[in-house]
Amino acid sequence: MLTSSSCFAWGWKKKDTPKIDTSKVDVQPDGKGYVGTLPDVSKNFKTSEPQKTKPMYEEAKNFNSSQEIKPVPRDNPAFVNIILKEDKRSPYVNELNADVIPQLENLLLCIEKKLDVQKFNAKVFFFTQTIEYMQNEYEGKPEINFVSFKKLQELSNHSKAVATLRQEAEQYKPYLAYTGAGYLYNENTINQQLDYLKTEIEETIVILKEAK
Repeated sequence: MLTSSSCFAWGWKKKDTPKIDTSKVDVQPDGKGYVGTLPDVSKNFKTSEPQKTKPMYEEAKNFNSSQEIKPVPRDNPAFVNIILKEDKRSPYVNELNADVIPQLENLLLCIEKKLDVQKFNAKVFFFTQTIEYMQNEYEGKPEINFVSFKKLQELSNHSKAVATLRQEAEQYKPYLAYTGAGYLYNENTINQQLDYLKTEIEETIVILKEAK
């Protein structure tokens, strides 16, 4: 049996409940119910259906399409000046960072690892050639008088002298072992010169990294 309260519990909405004519209903003698046909009251109730809402924003067409992506405004000076900033460092400083400092770091590593004469001399030759090229490049320009460049010239001469000493030691040491000149090419003297050169390279790298 459906009552009004049970109808509301199942989501039915009450319109106008008709009055039941009890004269047409047979009530049981004990008062516990009735027999007969109940009136059809379902047509007086309707279910509540959820309402459809319209989206607040319209759907974007081809959102992930490459055709919808705007190109970078490279022709816009404001964009270029802010995003694509030009390197304001001088060509001299760029050359130090790109070429000279890496060469010195490799030469320093060569000394620390005690690589053979051929590898050491090859790195020294490459470094001295770079300094010679820069000297011709900046001849008559302010860079030639920079402290960093003068330090590079001194280091180039020193490294070339040590490379020559090691090369001569390889050639003449077997013949000068028992003469006074042999002292110049012994291992202790060469190691001492390498230590001096190592210290000078480290000092030069510091100066070059501070150059602006």
